[in-house]
Amino acid sequence: MSVLLEFAMFPTDKKDGDGASESVSKIIDMINKSGVSYKLTAMGTILETETLKEALDIVNKSYEVLEPFFQRVYSTINIDIRKQKSNRIEQKIESIEKKIGRVNH
Repeated sequence: MSVLLEFAMFPTDKKDGDGASESVSKIIDMINKSGVSYKLTAMGTILETETLKEALDIVNKSYEVLEPFFQRVYSTINIDIRKQKSNRIEQKIESIEKKIGRVNH
């Protein structure tokens, strides 16, 4: 099974003018250390796991990274679950690029 989960998470009670990159970088460091396959985008992070529980555990751990420092955390989540598939993060992009004649990279 392949679970693709795209999410964004950041604190909303940060000081004026502070970007979210410092908080997001702590989450990405945790994801990187987890060994889960992921792709950082400008608007969020896409990760791929074999089970929904694994994917949701990463979201929970991401919140736990921010929770000690902030009173309010905002998150959006999209999930695509497909049985009998794997390695879909790159395959989905390559499929579209092939159809439009775009060479990857």
